[in-house]
Amino acid sequence: MTQTTALNKYLNVRSFVRLRGVQTLLQQMQDKFQTMSDQIIGRIDEMSTRIDDLEKNIADLMTQAGVEEIEATPEKAKEGQGS
Repeated sequence: MTQTTALNKYLNVRSFVRLRGVQTLLQQMQDKFQTMSDQIIGRIDEMSTRIDDLEKNIADLMTQAGVEEIEATPEKAKEGQGS
């Protein structure tokens, strides 16, 4: 085997090893990103449930207090005070 052939084989192996290393790193990054995305989506779902519960509790309290509806805008609240 000539030195050129041996050098080419060495460089090909070295390039392959680097490529595998890059592929492994990219896969690890993708896995970590997927895990983080799943955690974020889970937290958003949990927050949505908590907001729904809060809205229901507020509506229940308003019903108990005899309040019909929340004023939508500050202008409507001012109109109601002037009457």
